[in-house]
Amino acid sequence: MTGHPDGVSIFLLHGTPGSRNGPKPRSMTLRMQGIKLISYDRAGYGDSDRDPGRKVVDAAADIEAIADQLGIDRFSVVGRSGGGPHALACAARLSHRVDRVAALVSVAPFDANDLDWYGGMTDSNVEEYSRADIDEDAVYRELSRLAERIQEDPEELVRKLRPELSRYDGRIIDDVAMRRMLVATYSEALKAGPWGWIDDVLAFRKHWGFELSEIQVPTLLWHGLDDRFSPPPHTRWLAERIPTSQLELEPAGGHFSAMEVLPEVLSWLSAPADQHVDFYAGDRLARAGV
Repeated sequence: MTGHPDGVSIFLLHGTPGSRNGPKPRSMTLRMQGIKLISYDRAGYGDSDRDPGRKVVDAAADIEAIADQLGIDRFSVVGRSGGGPHALACAARLSHRVDRVAALVSVAPFDANDLDWYGGMTDSNVEEYSRADIDEDAVYRELSRLAERIQEDPEELVRKLRPELSRYDGRIIDDVAMRRMLVATYSEALKAGPWGWIDDVLAFRKHWGFELSEIQVPTLLWHGLDDRFSPPPHTRWLAERIPTSQLELEPAGGHFSAMEVLPEVLSWLSAPADQHVDFYAGDRLARAGV
């Protein structure tokens, strides 16, 4: 936990791969916002045990257990990239405890009607996810090899992604501090093996275990329009099916831009559930030079 000890409780769900020490606002910034931010290693990552065969929906039970352990009654949830579907699971299954939810640069369910799931997606992601549909053993082999290389050289994944980045994401990755945080979270995520990564890929290409129609809490859906890893049509599709959603599409943003708008997202999440709050991050993106 970081931020204000008595602040509004918000769970931060990392991406795929990722860990609890991924990019987040500084503790002093969170204190000034009146936010207590809780991040943890999702199942199979970092210090968390693997949950073989898990579904996306299972994250809701994990978060509820953590909240119980910490004595937290009500809270909000934000998930970035691979954490997005898991945040939506909390919106669907924990409405009795969750005030607000945000899913940033998320993917849509694998069986999304009228959506070209792979359209506009990088070749590396297409290969990774399509492999899960035809040969799960190959998913184990390929991600195990890649995880081993990343453990030997934590910069490996960043180098692998570099040719596929949009100009917005390239600028973010080229920032020394941001690159250092990403390398650290990838290294921590895979220190015990590739299991969380493998299980995420398999879970995203199967039924999530809940229906979007179950979501009744205020839900922010944010996406950078130049995202090549989780294409923007995924979030548009989600917005059309979540009646309580607020869709925010950023023309001057990509996949990793979600890290830059996180402070504004957290401000939106900290507002009372019964209060309508418009989301705005234009000033931050302007300051970032995008």
